[in-house]
Amino acid sequence: MLQVQLAFLRRLDQQQVVVPVRSAGGQRRYSRREIDQVAEALELIDEGVTLVGVRHVLALRRRIADLEAELQARG
Repeated sequence: MLQVQLAFLRRLDQQQVVVPVRSAGGQRRYSRREIDQVAEALELIDEGVTLVGVRHVLALRRRIADLEAELQARG
């Protein structure tokens, strides 16, 4: 789907950049949101951001989205 190697996905999981849920058999199961995060990670890496940096950027983006949703809910 994203045309990435399994080793890259394992590395994202090991570095806690994108952590998918696991099936009973131990296979990674990616949600649509996690697939989008992998795509974001690819873009950031192409721009020269390290995996540690990608993890921080994605966490900040999630926090911003949460805060924006909270503000919108307050009306």
